[in-house]
Amino acid sequence: MSLERALALVDAAQGGGYPNPTVGAVVVAPGGQTLGEGVSEPAGGRHAEVVALDTAGKAARGATLYVTMEPCAHHGRTPPCVDRVVEAGVARVVAACADPSAEARGGAERLRAAGVEVELLDLAEARRQNEAWRTWAALGRPHVTLKLAVSVDGRAVVPGRRWVTGPQARRRVHELRASVDAVGVGMGTVRADAPRLDAREVPVARQPRRLAFGRGPLPAGSELELHTGRLADELAVLAAEGVQSLLLEGGPTIATSFLFDRLVDRLLVFVAPVIAGGGVAMLGELPEPVDLGAPEVERLGGDVLLEWRLREV
Repeated sequence: MSLERALALVDAAQGGGYPNPTVGAVVVAPGGQTLGEGVSEPAGGRHAEVVALDTAGKAARGATLYVTMEPCAHHGRTPPCVDRVVEAGVARVVAACADPSAEARGGAERLRAAGVEVELLDLAEARRQNEAWRTWAALGRPHVTLKLAVSVDGRAVVPGRRWVTGPQARRRVHELRASVDAVGVGMGTVRADAPRLDAREVPVARQPRRLAFGRGPLPAGSELELHTGRLADELAVLAAEGVQSLLLEGGPTIATSFLFDRLVDRLLVFVAPVIAGGGVAMLGELPEPVDLGAPEVERLGGDVLLEWRLREV
């Protein structure tokens, strides 16, 4: 239950540690009572473990620390969390997932070397709470979510309609835009639709960067950023600039290119209850099938959202 509480703290914080990972921690006495809990403070502030241990005080000696990610082992803006855990006299640490970053991982080993009992789990729920940061930290590129809106027969356009999907699905897309660092399309979509790519009519802390991938030039008056290099190179540049998450909304050409280069981490397909009967297919040709497995399914008005994770770090 204490690990579930730590996970719930992260969910409630809604990325409060950004651009660092958002972590939850709970300190529990041998008798089962909660001594302290905490969640990551904004960058430069205390990590979740320190917040929880500060609350617990001297009572943390001999206690168990439940934390949603392995305590860090490096000195960044703040000292290593493992040092504070050892100093507090914690007897046992239960971590829901490992730290994937090259500079901060290894906390579990350091704790064990200091005599602390450590249980390091691999919970998908914990990894997904910081999946964009994990991809950025481990792979050196943004976490890429490919969004497609299609008819039942797999067409990206329905004749006579401005949009393929209904209002609830379109609102979800704006919520997705509000949750990422950048939104991108291909130049074909830019020329055909002149998209704005901003988040509208939903709560938004900061608007995403708006990108176009492909050969220029951009049309006059476009406010998008043009990226003309190899996709992997452009993603590396974006990552170096702090872009941890990218929502790709382009048409079939750019979507196929990202899939061909194996740069898609999460796939969202919004399926509308209509048969288009012809027109532009949702994707171009790929050299081999992409096995997806069973999707997560959600109803959005008359539409259905199918979700797959193609890669998890």
